[in-house]
Amino acid sequence: MAQQTQFEELARQLSAFGAVKRDLGRILPPDCPAGSAGVLTLLGRHGDMRMSKLAELLAVDMSVTSRHVTHVAERGWIERAPDPADKRSRILRLTPAGEDKVCELSRRSSELLAERLSDWTDEEVGQLIRLMTRLRASFGDCRTPHRPTAATPVLETTTRTPA
Repeated sequence: MAQQTQFEELARQLSAFGAVKRDLGRILPPDCPAGSAGVLTLLGRHGDMRMSKLAELLAVDMSVTSRHVTHVAERGWIERAPDPADKRSRILRLTPAGEDKVCELSRRSSELLAERLSDWTDEEVGQLIRLMTRLRASFGDCRTPHRPTAATPVLETTTRTPA
């Protein structure tokens, strides 16, 4: 098992990982903010779904999901069709324009990562993918709120530089 100092350093590195996410956010098209990109990406990855499933995958409440869905629907990237199993519900699906936008988002992300990791070997990139996948799996679905206890202290959210 890793030592406490290693977990403290891991917590600092994960906090600093926000810079990577911000850089990825900067490459999004002006008409497609992060929430909209998330909706499109999930529909592209998982296919047609109800809004409740989308909210679950986004790990946000229905009101936030509804705002994101409205944004992408107004741009013609998704359509909301009646659910044959429950006429009160809607099934969300990508339109051809939405599929094009998903491809554009994927291309932009891939290009940025290729640029930033150009000095990494294929093996190092593969190792990073495996470790991040394993880390994510260790946290489960991350949709169930975790309440810290005395045994699980809250991790700091700022990066401190040594004095």
